[in-house]
Amino acid sequence: MRRIGACSVSFIALCDIRRIGLAVMFLAATTLAGHPQPDQWRGEWPETDFTRTTVPDWSEVISGGPPKDGIPALSDPDFIPVSQETRLDAREPVVAIELEGQTPRAYPVRYLMWHEIVNDRIGDTPVAVTFCPLCNSGPTFDRRVNGRTLSFGVSGKLRNSDMIMYDRETQSWWQQAVGLGIVGQMTGAELTQLPTWMESWAAFSARNPQALVMDEPSMRRAYGTNPYRGYDSNWRPFLYSGEDPPHGIPPLARVVRVGQNAWPVQRVREAGAITEEDVQITWSAGQASALDTARIGDGRDVGTIRVRDAAGRDVPHDVMFAFAFHAFWPEGRWMIGR
Repeated sequence: MRRIGACSVSFIALCDIRRIGLAVMFLAATTLAGHPQPDQWRGEWPETDFTRTTVPDWSEVISGGPPKDGIPALSDPDFIPVSQETRLDAREPVVAIELEGQTPRAYPVRYLMWHEIVNDRIGDTPVAVTFCPLCNSGPTFDRRVNGRTLSFGVSGKLRNSDMIMYDRETQSWWQQAVGLGIVGQMTGAELTQLPTWMESWAAFSARNPQALVMDEPSMRRAYGTNPYRGYDSNWRPFLYSGEDPPHGIPPLARVVRVGQNAWPVQRVREAGAITEEDVQITWSAGQASALDTARIGDGRDVGTIRVRDAAGRDVPHDVMFAFAFHAFWPEGRWMIGR
């Protein structure tokens, strides 16, 4: 087996749901390329309209190992008060959602690592909280599209190493990092991204002592551990064969995506704050990388990014790996400074 950095064995050793899947992912990248995948997939996806798609080349879509729903998305999770949470380490990342007029909520990445999608409802807003470990993409979307509310699952397919989601209502496929329908009835439809962000549990709980935090799911998973140990220190992404980012930016360097612009996190970290393109981007210390050490809370400090407009309002954004931005926004602007 080809090595991925120093951790090809540890990927499998630490995994539960992906134990078999990761072992075949290397083969998936080569054995499926060039084959008429829709013909192979129709047995598993009989309700998906493969004649409607924006995917230019089916060889871009490969199996991630687990089958459809092999990584089980969650719906309507339980929550507990911040004051009752005892499992999370101070530096562990959580997805913070602070919608106007609603009690703030935290969704720990220790759970998203193993489920990748949480379908929830905050007040009148149905949301999909997502996290793709392979490209570090974690946007949260409004689940309402064209007058209907969708619920999302994990398809088991990858494109440019990014999770392909599907909606249970039409069985259409969606590119997670982009929030765009790419196969089926919903092809071309776009999800509305909400202004959420990742930060440390310590920062969220200190700012929101009366908030809610998602409770541990009642499934047997190694919550709190990282099955991709050392991944964000590798020199190449997993199952990605596209071009490297320009300007000498490492493929697995984190960037802040706002629309079609990307700022290297290292640039923001060195500056502390950058105001460009009508937004202010700030970096603060204290958040552990979820993709570094075996125990998430022990990961190196990658800091917290916040993006606000001139009025101080939070702006939808994503902190993702540079290769993923380049793959999905090939004409995007790299804000590398002057």
